Amino acid sequence: MKTILLFVLAGLAEIGGGYLIWLWLREGYSSVFGLAGGISLALYGVIATMQVYPEFGRVYAAYGGVFIVMSVLWGWGIDKEVPDSYDLIGAFICLVGVTVMLLPRN
Repeated sequence: MKTILLFVLAGLAEIGGGYLIWLWLREGYSSVFGLAGGISLALYGVIATMQVYPEFGRVYAAYGGVFIVMSVLWGWGIDKEVPDSYDLIGAFICLVGVTVMLLPRN
């Protein structure tokens, strides 16, 4: 459960931070949005180090799949871009990959 929570928190920090910087640079919002985005992106890096897995590459590879799923959900919830069947199938495939990568090893 801790692993899932940390992946979700890291995803929110990274996607949210990127979105705030997008608003600042692309949409003309205040530089405060850019600063908050930068802080959020740094926080993402810190959260990722809290995972129980000792291998950097495995954590980041697995997080990549979680990031894809969360990006689809972000687009749906925030940008009101309804995912199509290809988006949903692709997101499901990513979750299967994450599950395989994080399976316990003997």
